[in-house]
Amino acid sequence: MIVDSAVYRGGHRVLVDCHSHDYAALRAAAVADDDEHAFVWVGLYQPSEMELGEVAEAFGLHKLAVEDAFKAHQRPKLEQYDDSLFFTLKTLWYVDDDDAVETGEINMFVGDDFVVTVRHGRGGQLQSARRYLEESAHVLTHGPSAVVYAVCDVVVDAYLGVVEDLQVDVDEVEASVFSTERTRDSARIYTLKREISEVRRAVLPLREPMRRLSSGLVPQVDVQTAPFFRDVVSHLNQAAEVVDTLDTLLSSAFDAHLAAISVQQNDDMRKISAGAAIVVVPTLIAGVYGMNFTHMPELEWRFGYAYALGLMAATSGLLLWFFKKSGWL
Repeated sequence: MIVDSAVYRGGHRVLVDCHSHDYAALRAAAVADDDEHAFVWVGLYQPSEMELGEVAEAFGLHKLAVEDAFKAHQRPKLEQYDDSLFFTLKTLWYVDDDDAVETGEINMFVGDDFVVTVRHGRGGQLQSARRYLEESAHVLTHGPSAVVYAVCDVVVDAYLGVVEDLQVDVDEVEASVFSTERTRDSARIYTLKREISEVRRAVLPLREPMRRLSSGLVPQVDVQTAPFFRDVVSHLNQAAEVVDTLDTLLSSAFDAHLAAISVQQNDDMRKISAGAAIVVVPTLIAGVYGMNFTHMPELEWRFGYAYALGLMAATSGLLLWFFKKSGWL
């Protein structure tokens, strides 16, 4: 479906008396005067093959790029097709209840006088990017390059939000691992590492395309927008560094969790061994005095029963004191 389509000229949105699907009229309105930065921005959300085909025909989009945009599930990339660019970004959002990172995708076709954005998934809504540009004429005057910047800025800022949420969960895992209570954190650590890998697959491949954009090495992108892209690159690098740090912290937390389990098992074995020793000694004494041999000492002694019980209690108490002093109990 078409979310929005508009013509921008001189840093402002221009009202055009035509249907939102009349791409030829929209494009004609964009080039009606001598403004080299005038353009059309068509925004699509999970379009059908027919809808995307109509847009492709109107703007002369390359068949291979259109196929990638329709099927989605692409790796972040920036490719040149004839006189237009095809740019793919992954969108991310975090579901805190499930410790899950959900992904979507934005595909952009960028030409001299048009931008077509094709969005998949619930994340990465571009209303905020469009609103920001329409309120910032000094940015919008850069033409289609301004849209590329605004979309990248929204997407990368969302990365930082996801990374912050992950950081909270990693801090919780660390606190749980090093607490005095017995915890079972291995499953959550695995889940978080898997979600961090999902973030990594979105963030790391995007660094090279953003480097090219920030260096002014892309023909369809205005060189004067390079400082804007450098700001996005800074945020992207920040997200990448935090992702690497979180992954390392989770690996360390998992090692610490395994070490804590080993220590707990050793403590349990010492307690079991100490308890068994306390039980075995009285059992030995009872076994000796239960033999009932004729010539056994203390057999006919009046205080023999009390003596045996006292001896059991004394040895058990001595062992209990020794084990507590040694830290086994």
